[in-house]
Amino acid sequence: MTINLEYEASKQLDFDYKDLIEKVVTQCLDEEDFPYEAEVSILLTDDKEIQELNKNFRGKDAPTDVLSFPALEYKKSGDFSFLDEAGDEYFNPDTGECILGDIVISVDRAISQAEEYGHSLVREIAFLTAHSMFHLMGYDHMTDDERLIMEDKQNKVLNELKIYR
Repeated sequence: MTINLEYEASKQLDFDYKDLIEKVVTQCLDEEDFPYEAEVSILLTDDKEIQELNKNFRGKDAPTDVLSFPALEYKKSGDFSFLDEAGDEYFNPDTGECILGDIVISVDRAISQAEEYGHSLVREIAFLTAHSMFHLMGYDHMTDDERLIMEDKQNKVLNELKIYR
């Protein structure tokens, strides 16, 4: 597994965010029985940068907590069978890893949401990472049924890692 992690936020985190993110990404992949080695790019940034990305890619001129940019198009959430026949299209030619996509997390938003929800910043960064990983694996929360499935998966991952509210 490769996690291309960049930290561009001005505020510094006082915990080992690299280790936390690696554990969450790994647990999400395990939860879904992802059948290949994976590559994910993650950027930790600030409200100003994520607002610009949100404006450019989603047409929303406001900061958000996390953005997900899946590299794969799924017919069904969590169904990776199409990769067996896709050839090399979705795989890094140098590593052979399946490229899942990109995640952008606002450290500013994570800090404010941790305070707002009354839990640790570790929990908030872990939650945002898990949430976005499930987007990269085809899940969404546009309907109540989809939201409940995604919430269940996120909670299961965080509970397995003993990261509680």
